[in-house]
Amino acid sequence: MSTSRGPTLRDRAQYAVLRAFAAVLGLLSWRAATNLAGHIGTLFYAPLGIRRRVAEKQIAAAFPELPSREVKRVARESYRHLGRVAAETALLSRLDTKGVLEHFAGADGLELIEKQVAEKHGAIVLTGHLGNWELAGAMVAAHGMPIDVVVRLMGNPLFDAFLTRTRARLGMTVVRDRDSVRQTPRALRAGRVIAFLADQSGLHIASSFIDFFGRPAKTPRGPAVFALRLNAPLYFGACIRQPDGRYRIHVREIIVERTGDTDNDVDAILNEYSRLLEQHVREAPEQYFWQHRRWKRQPADTPPELLDPV
Repeated sequence: MSTSRGPTLRDRAQYAVLRAFAAVLGLLSWRAATNLAGHIGTLFYAPLGIRRRVAEKQIAAAFPELPSREVKRVARESYRHLGRVAAETALLSRLDTKGVLEHFAGADGLELIEKQVAEKHGAIVLTGHLGNWELAGAMVAAHGMPIDVVVRLMGNPLFDAFLTRTRARLGMTVVRDRDSVRQTPRALRAGRVIAFLADQSGLHIASSFIDFFGRPAKTPRGPAVFALRLNAPLYFGACIRQPDGRYRIHVREIIVERTGDTDNDVDAILNEYSRLLEQHVREAPEQYFWQHRRWKRQPADTPPELLDPV
């Protein structure tokens, strides 16, 4: 369970660097700032090589048909994208609702969630570390939909507090993952959207091993359990960067079926979520967070050819 703590000297130093970097970016246009940050991001790929092997190994495992040169290109571009996302997240504090919507290129299926909110039913949204998940929440709020975002406590409490303030100012309510069991029913009763990042699972989180690019990946069960127990509508969402630098939201309904076998019903939901996430990653592989070891935790009987490639 995550617990809060006071900032250390290292935390303060990191936060000072972050705010100084954000101040520099704020002097530039949005496009210039994100392009600069993207270039800096590629430096972490080469020459610094931070988690470079992790990214390349996972991309090669997910796309075995790609030649080595293409794997390296996708990996490098994923670092560029991550740099841009970091800059966009830092600059969110300077935006208002109008500013958020200026970075919105349209939506596919967002009206499905809008309808649920208009009817006071609320909705659960599952997303992943694809595109810009922070901007996605801000865009939903900017469209007039009340949204709760379930997040983990970050390692640096100063940055955590900064991001929490930014989210709140843009209309998002932060729910700590440890509080989601209590807060999810309340949010749904109030007709709110509640969003979960569901493509990472910690050691002590109830999870299932779900196929992702043909390999078993540990996936948290909580959101699927909520959908079943609370009779809540469930959606997959992704916010994908377009060639012009703006983002487009994609929403798909995840059908919730109740067969009487809860474990199988939960896994069916998670399989559909993972299928949709994989589909969107295939369409924009450079925008996925390959630096995280998605297959680090697997069942003991996983065949050797499907083990974590890192």
